Amino acid sequence: MKGGLVDMKQKSKWLWLFPLLFVVALVGCTSKEKTTVSTTPDKEEGEKTEEISLTIGSWRTEDVAKYEKVIALFNEQHPEIHISFNPTKNTEYNTVLNTALQAGEGPDIFHLRPYAAGLKLAEAGYVENINGLNGLASFPEEALLASRDEDGNQYGVPINLSSTQFFYNKKIFKDNNLEIPTTWEEFIALNDQLLEKDITPIAMGTKEGWLLSLLHGIVGPAIYEGNDFYQAVLAGEKDFTDAQFIESIQVMNDLKKYFPANSEGLGMDDIRTLFALEDAAMFPLGSWEIPVVLEMNPDLELGYFPIPSKGGQKTVTTWVDGSFAINANSKNIEAAKVFLEFLTTKEFGELFVKEFSMISAIPDITSDDALLNEISKSTANEATPYMWVTNFTGGDPTTKSLLESELQGMYLGQVTPEEVAAKVQENAKTWYTPFQK
Repeated sequence: MKGGLVDMKQKSKWLWLFPLLFVVALVGCTSKEKTTVSTTPDKEEGEKTEEISLTIGSWRTEDVAKYEKVIALFNEQHPEIHISFNPTKNTEYNTVLNTALQAGEGPDIFHLRPYAAGLKLAEAGYVENINGLNGLASFPEEALLASRDEDGNQYGVPINLSSTQFFYNKKIFKDNNLEIPTTWEEFIALNDQLLEKDITPIAMGTKEGWLLSLLHGIVGPAIYEGNDFYQAVLAGEKDFTDAQFIESIQVMNDLKKYFPANSEGLGMDDIRTLFALEDAAMFPLGSWEIPVVLEMNPDLELGYFPIPSKGGQKTVTTWVDGSFAINANSKNIEAAKVFLEFLTTKEFGELFVKEFSMISAIPDITSDDALLNEISKSTANEATPYMWVTNFTGGDPTTKSLLESELQGMYLGQVTPEEVAAKVQENAKTWYTPFQK
């Protein structure tokens, strides 16, 4: 998610400045100033252009080369603003960012977690509001809500829509005469067929808790019939003690036999590698993984399917997966806003889809990638919200994180599905207003 050098042709003219610049550089290092400013001759004699350096923080360590292309495109119009993309490992990002912000430091621009998780930082005063930023009107309200507080203050520019679904290896399916399931029963039968053929059905591990809430976000709607249950939860008409929700947790437990051996010790990198190297038939994860697995194995025949319910209803789980925001303590807020305005343009949206193989939050941006376009259609026609992200990142601990730790305990045999559901409900009731009626 490199201050300017003096033109060497003017070297003799500016030689007397070198000692002064050296002192300024030392002061900047000791004060941990994020911005370096210098002046260089412009085209006209004596005219000077201010150069500014900004840093971007993100959890997308996979995207360094791609953001270099984004920055290069931005610099075609704004060469005076130098930007460094400095991501942190996704499992460490929240802690690293929060610690820096609390110390009055951190990157000038950073990937803001969507919905309540990101808005907590805004409430604490760490995020600059961008009300009135040019280009925000390009986005639908649903996308902007991911980084907008209850008072209508906007804190982030939405970057992409994410979806989760089952990816599958077309070659493995073809070689074993397997069909895409159209009902939940067919999905379970498919897994059993793969086991019989000594093929690992599902590349999934339980070492990292976020993988488990993500998996539940995919398979849960197949058990409680997607949006019907979700809407009832929003209205407070149903909660997590509902029999269908408990069944969705039981199903999570039942799926373990289709995971790789020693799944308790497997994390994101492990399961991605299993699928990319064609050692597992299916991979339940997000649309952002398309370019990652194809980079690992360009010959992988990659397909996807929405998860089907018992009644044959198909769903893909969708949400705005992060926005870019400005550090309220940045020394260059106005320059940061210039970059955020660039992120609202069609020019950026087209580059983003091409280079990242993700669904742009900017409407009407299409891709040359047939798979990505198919998923885009599913997000328009078969979407259900990823409620653990869109609605249940409140609480202390958050309801989402509690679900994750309880599911890990369930896979270790420490708690039952009924106990998981009860603890999730107990947590949510402490803060979720519809459950307090």
